[in-house]
Amino acid sequence: MKKLLVTLLASAFALTAFAQAPKSDTAPKSPTATEKKDEKAAKAKARADKKEARAKAKADKKEAKADRKEAKAKAKADRKEAKAEKKAETK
Repeated sequence: MKKLLVTLLASAFALTAFAQAPKSDTAPKSPTATEKKDEKAAKAKARADKKEARAKAKADKKEAKADRKEAKAKAKADRKEAKAEKKAETK
């Protein structure tokens, strides 16, 4: 009987304590105007950085292509010169 009384008293205490506990905010909060602005600014900066990186990569690619073209032309000139020297030696 004592156990029943103690259990009943404990459950009543638990119910009152639970009823007074602050309720958690489960609804998602909509972002404030400043948060929206910050988010937009961050996205715009990310897009600008990405665009800048693409432009840099494109410029590097063009530069590498020009370097290859120059090296190819130099190699061709060297071969031509070596061929001319060899021809001059044989005469």
